[in-house]
Amino acid sequence: MPLIVSVDLIVEKWDLELEANGRDHHTADLCRERLVVRRGQPFRLTLHFQGRSYEASVDRLTFSVSTGPAPSQEAGTKARFPLSDAVEEGAWTASVIDQQDSELSLQLIAPAHAPIGLYRLSMEASTGYQGSSFMLGHFTLLFNTWCPADAVYLDSEEQRQEYVLEQQGFIYQGSAKYIHGVPWNFGQFEDEILDTCLKLLDVNPKFLKNSGRDCSRRSSPVYVGRVVSAMVNCNDDQGVLLGRWDNNYADGVSPMFWIGSVDILRRWKNYGFQKVKYGQCWVFAAVACTVLRCLGIPTRVVTNYNSAHDSNSNLLIEYFRNEFGEYEGNKSEMIWNFHCWVESWMTRPDLQPGYEGWQALDPTPQEKSEGTYCCGPVPVRAIKEGDLSTKYDAPFVFAEVNADVVEWIRQEDGSMHKSINNSMVVGLKISTKSVGRDQREDITHTYKYPEGSAEEREAFRKANNLNKLAAKEESGVTMRIRVARSMKMGSDFDVFAHITNDTAESHACRLLLCARTVSYNGTLGPVCSSKDLLDLSLEPHSENSISLPILYEKYCDYLTESNLIKVRGLLIDPATDIYLLAERDIYLKNPEIKIRILGEPKKNRKLVAEVSLQNPLNEPLEGCTVTVEGAGLTETQKTVDIPDPVEAGQEVKVRVDLLPVQVGLHKLVVNFDSNKLKAVKGYRNVIIGPP
Repeated sequence: MPLIVSVDLIVEKWDLELEANGRDHHTADLCRERLVVRRGQPFRLTLHFQGRSYEASVDRLTFSVSTGPAPSQEAGTKARFPLSDAVEEGAWTASVIDQQDSELSLQLIAPAHAPIGLYRLSMEASTGYQGSSFMLGHFTLLFNTWCPADAVYLDSEEQRQEYVLEQQGFIYQGSAKYIHGVPWNFGQFEDEILDTCLKLLDVNPKFLKNSGRDCSRRSSPVYVGRVVSAMVNCNDDQGVLLGRWDNNYADGVSPMFWIGSVDILRRWKNYGFQKVKYGQCWVFAAVACTVLRCLGIPTRVVTNYNSAHDSNSNLLIEYFRNEFGEYEGNKSEMIWNFHCWVESWMTRPDLQPGYEGWQALDPTPQEKSEGTYCCGPVPVRAIKEGDLSTKYDAPFVFAEVNADVVEWIRQEDGSMHKSINNSMVVGLKISTKSVGRDQREDITHTYKYPEGSAEEREAFRKANNLNKLAAKEESGVTMRIRVARSMKMGSDFDVFAHITNDTAESHACRLLLCARTVSYNGTLGPVCSSKDLLDLSLEPHSENSISLPILYEKYCDYLTESNLIKVRGLLIDPATDIYLLAERDIYLKNPEIKIRILGEPKKNRKLVAEVSLQNPLNEPLEGCTVTVEGAGLTETQKTVDIPDPVEAGQEVKVRVDLLPVQVGLHKLVVNFDSNKLKAVKGYRNVIIGPP
């Protein structure tokens, strides 16, 4: 560094204490080449003088910090403060920790409400009326969940570790009856990710319109969360991901193929901030989780099963079907098999007390909020209480977990009949990864009171959800779809319509059974099995079980990467004018990926991952690839091509080189893909020891 001279005081060099600050601020993985600290907490700086030592009675040191292209003290993006023993609460301060001969150890503190971002740090050294100023360098300031005065403060160390520092996790997919955890590499501390997250803030439309105001508002996690929600999708801006749901992904990457956020964010940066193809809800949520954790906001990915998309805010999803139970018309309002968003932990000084804590944010572009495709943050507590006037987007999120479903059957003569469908309940098994464990935590109770409780009815009254308050129709005849315990990809299996007649009368009914492939967002594919029983007799107080065989040869060419089949039963009793619907989504389980680690797992020592999988199908696989990714284990995503074909029943093994750069517990995440067996996920925990 250059030799900088004041009149009597010579500053020979300075040290930003990267190692000590990284350890103290939980930013060690980011502090290898630059200073990254958290607000509201002291960070160290050491000055080395030549010739003579610093004398407090003679010399004056004044520091300046600034962020953004147009910093100002009024906006809170610029500050000038002297070296002083007095610590002013809520202001930038610098004070002496220790002095040894020509070495002066200082601590600087950013206020707990300072805007986050990249800062410039400079210092003026003066003796009497003479002095000089010089740049000490740059540092990045993040939110601080360890600081009680910060808006993102969490009082649980376990939760801080999970929701800010943990770089791997699980996202839940499948169906409410078969919940399937997919491993994901968030990788928020990987190379380039922090710079990319900061760039995401700097290309958002609010920054481009008024950079000074945008940088000033970055003091608020509410504001930053809303910006990230908009910027993860590219519908209004230079956002990260383009969504697609039609199963045509040839000009990009299938959403099911991704196994982590790092590759997506690096592509966005390397493509000159052009949209990455393609994302769906869990990909949008996972990338948002990476960005928010990287910036210091505690965040988790949440999955809601039977999630309603209510575009007109009437808290009602209406389905119109023909006499065979098939949907009619184009549906803008649908029930998704599952839908993912994120929750971030923060205070809400803009709202009434009691609405601090977890806030729902949804980056998947569904409906516009204040003219932009984003959603939230909205307090989860407000959703539970039915308080739909709460900012932001409470009615949409409330409907996702509480909307009522009404089904109409249109007969050939045009008459409409309301059907009974007790199998369709919106907002089930709301799930997230447990703290510190590779297990699912059910958080439905944070969004909804127990069904039928007085508190639930009061929340519905407050939300004006009148359909939910109406008494449900009962006919004395019930039907549900039953399945085998486990249905595997490539197998033939039976499902059953189980019908119970609890009345004292017999019923002559017609039963239509149908199975169709389905995407996770409810879009139906071709029929893969059906049955039409024109004369089904239900005896008084009886039970009947009618089977429907589903064959691999019928579904293999139409199954989407979601591995879902929807089975529907429609029971019609003409004498009593009863139309009874029952539906169930079936998840076909993929084969297990086995992962062995060869070598001694130590930092900076080469390891090999052996990945194996057995083809469960009765036909060959082609175009097989294995992709691996893992924060702290690989610098970049690695893909290995497998020679064609992989015969039926054959086990394939591939080896991938690893170079662990971080000590601790890590997850290696694996994706297997082929022409017939798509997006099979696996993971292995790897503990890396010191070198």
